[in-house]
Amino acid sequence: MKEEQAATGSQKRYEIAEEVLRSNIEAGTLPAGLVLLEGPIADILQTSRAPVQRALQTLEADGLVHRFAGRGFLVGPPGDGVEPIRTDIKALGLVVPRHADEALQSRSSWERIYNTVEADVAGCVVFGRYRIVEMELANHFNVSRTVVRDVLTRLRERGLVRKNQSSHWIAGPLTAQTVKDHFVLRTMLEPPAIRLGAPAVNRARLETLLKRLRAAEDSAGGLGNSEAIQIEFIECCVLAAPNERLRDLVRNNLLPVTATDRLLRRLGLPGDPAIITELRLVAELLLRGATESAVSMMATHLEASLNRTIAQMKIVAIIPGPGVTAAYLTPVLD
Repeated sequence: MKEEQAATGSQKRYEIAEEVLRSNIEAGTLPAGLVLLEGPIADILQTSRAPVQRALQTLEADGLVHRFAGRGFLVGPPGDGVEPIRTDIKALGLVVPRHADEALQSRSSWERIYNTVEADVAGCVVFGRYRIVEMELANHFNVSRTVVRDVLTRLRERGLVRKNQSSHWIAGPLTAQTVKDHFVLRTMLEPPAIRLGAPAVNRARLETLLKRLRAAEDSAGGLGNSEAIQIEFIECCVLAAPNERLRDLVRNNLLPVTATDRLLRRLGLPGDPAIITELRLVAELLLRGATESAVSMMATHLEASLNRTIAQMKIVAIIPGPGVTAAYLTPVLD
């Protein structure tokens, strides 16, 4: 039945990824204690990280994998005391059934070029405004315009591109005011979401998150995993709110914020360890049942995060523009 579903495309990508990982865990191809990272798995399945992340979360709920103080998931249920095995999963011979591979590839044409296009766009928007011509982008990657539109639509969802009045695709400019606008919305949405969702927060997940935050705080290289930890914090503490519309608003508003932070990291600007400390305080307060204090701390964190981001954008403003941009990105002169 599953083969028929995959063949007809009725299965979602995360369901296919989950099926592949589950079967390999049960067969012993992925041994207990193996560290599973989203990136390498996504590369093998030729898909994006999002369905892999959701698949791992489902497997975690079923007790087949669990989180630990390091990055990623460990194969096996929590509490077994297994030592992390850091082996390249590509060398283990992950078995991907033909029907699953075909189903994934039929759905993911846009994903094969998305990360490259996102990196090209994100690397230039802080320096000005650029136009993207669909045909030039299609020719650059030798793909159809349908694939190009899928990519551009997802970039628009993340706040990296938009359509102007002439229906031209425009990237940038990323300005301080843009960032401020998104943080105003974050302040309006996220602290109230924490208040609303506090009774529904998964305590075991919160305890695991707190361990990761403390480990990152104590580690000199902890900021290398900062983005993943921040995503987990949002999922655990903010998106526990039972209001689905509120959760959607939070997620959509965070897309360009995350893209901005990723851009600043790509330009070589360091993250601030205070981020981890602030999130750790929010998590600790939630764990103690001090909801209003957690809400207040979250508001403080967002204000500090805005100030940090604006300060780094001022540094970027004096950096010369990119010497080379992708051929399909054309500067728009004001």
